[in-house]
Amino acid sequence: MHTDTRIEIDKDVCIGAGQCALAAPNVFTQDDDGFSTLLPGREDGGGDPMVREAARACPVGAITVSEG
Repeated sequence: MHTDTRIEIDKDVCIGAGQCALAAPNVFTQDDDGFSTLLPGREDGGGDPMVREAARACPVGAITVSEG
């Protein structure tokens, strides 16, 4: 059974540490201000197994990965 993954970045919490982009560079990047953002078309993580690790790596817990 296939479940949809959804990634959310709380821009009010993000401090631009960049740990997500280091952990899952195929999904996350940093915008012009240095804050985390998703690469275009990667709102569902693109099947990247490192998405959850990227969320865990965030020092302020700004990334939420949910299924369903």
